[in-house]
Amino acid sequence: METKYGKYIIRAGQADVELPSWRLERKPTDASTRLLWLDDDVIKGAFYVECVWYWKGSEQSIVEAHTHPFDEVITFFGSNPEDPQDLCGEVEIWLDDEKYILTKSSLLFVPKGLKHCPLIIRRVDRPIFHFTTGPGGKYG
Repeated sequence: METKYGKYIIRAGQADVELPSWRLERKPTDASTRLLWLDDDVIKGAFYVECVWYWKGSEQSIVEAHTHPFDEVITFFGSNPEDPQDLCGEVEIWLDDEKYILTKSSLLFVPKGLKHCPLIIRRVDRPIFHFTTGPGGKYG
C-alpha cells in the first residue's frame, strides 16, 4: 500500500549511479559498500547524499582533485563503541594544496569552488562510515 510520504524514505541503494570522471573506478578487490544514494534522479528536487561503509581491504585512492559549484559536507566516522572519536583507520584528504591525515571521526565543510581531494583511504582497522552531501541536485 502506497502512503503519502513513503516515497521520501530511501531504503535501498541506486546501482546505476553515473559518477563524474574524476571519481576513480573501484578496484575489483574493493571492500567498500555504497549503502544509500539520494539525488535529483531518486527524488525530484533532492540534493545529493552518499553513504558508504569502508571495510578492511578498502585501502585505495577513490576521488581525484576537483571542485563543485556548491558547498559540500564530507564526513568519516569510526565504529569503535568504546571510543567513537577513533576513526579506526587513516584517511588522507587534500583541501587545495594542504594535505590532512584524519585519524579521528571528522566532519569537513568544503566551500563551493574550493579544490579538494585526492581522497585516499590509507588504512581501515575497523569499519569506517563515510557520508557526504551537498545542495547540488546531482553529484558533479
